Amino acid sequence: MNRDHAVARAGHPVLGSLVAFVLLALLAVTVVAQGGGTLFGDRDLLEWSLAHRPDLAVTLARLVTHTGTGFVPYALVALAGFLLGRTARQRIQAAAACLACLVTAQAVRFSVMALLSRPRPDVAHWATDAGHWSFPSGHTTTSAVTAGLLVLAVWIRAPRGRRLIAAAVGCWAVLVGLSRVYLGVHWFSDVVGGWLFAVWWLGLVAYGVARLAPDAWADVLRGDGNVPRGVLSPGIPGPGPAAEFTRGKVEIASESDCGAPPPSAALPGVDCHVRAAEADRIALPPERDVSQR
Repeated sequence: MNRDHAVARAGHPVLGSLVAFVLLALLAVTVVAQGGGTLFGDRDLLEWSLAHRPDLAVTLARLVTHTGTGFVPYALVALAGFLLGRTARQRIQAAAACLACLVTAQAVRFSVMALLSRPRPDVAHWATDAGHWSFPSGHTTTSAVTAGLLVLAVWIRAPRGRRLIAAAVGCWAVLVGLSRVYLGVHWFSDVVGGWLFAVWWLGLVAYGVARLAPDAWADVLRGDGNVPRGVLSPGIPGPGPAAEFTRGKVEIASESDCGAPPPSAALPGVDCHVRAAEADRIALPPERDVSQR
């Protein structure tokens, strides 16, 4: 994939980024207009979670929500960078770039959160610890950005099963966001804001990388998924060694039992087939002269 094509493909994520930014801006304006109050479905979902909190569900929700912050997302982001690189140097650079993407996303999100200063639900409804302001949700943003980078790495590099892995990673990010509502520390509109922020940020970063480092972006998009697959069966008879093509590597099998053709042969392997044909002939008994009977 050349540089121009890679930059052109960067227009796809930037379009989604623009749409997400517009929706995020509209949601933020609505939050400000409401004085930080509840929006669509916020109070209904909170009341539902308060009425459905068995101990086991709360414990599972706490386990899920804790994976959306701290060590886990940063380790997953570093893993995404490791997968995106091809050499040791590229892996270190990609891991550092992915970590920088997540750190800067956190800084920008915190600035937006402090600017809007939306209060959380009443502390009496909390089933876990929380801090700072509410919009957009920090756990939701962190897990969504992490999931986006990891899905990109898996989708490009994984030879098989990438759809299943990508779906599992995406479900994890969604569950982290919903767990914040279930545990009563965020409104649902906070979670929606976190998802929109993550989509906007990932698209913006992808477009920036494509513009500032087109060679690196082209190398990332090239991936490993376009390697031809297939096997040329070595059991097919023919002259010379048999070739096996598997995952881009050509292996040469041993020579056939008929031996190498003589140097004087016009076509390699012709003498081998001639001798094989002669060996396959069936000897017939001599014909009898029936006229002497």
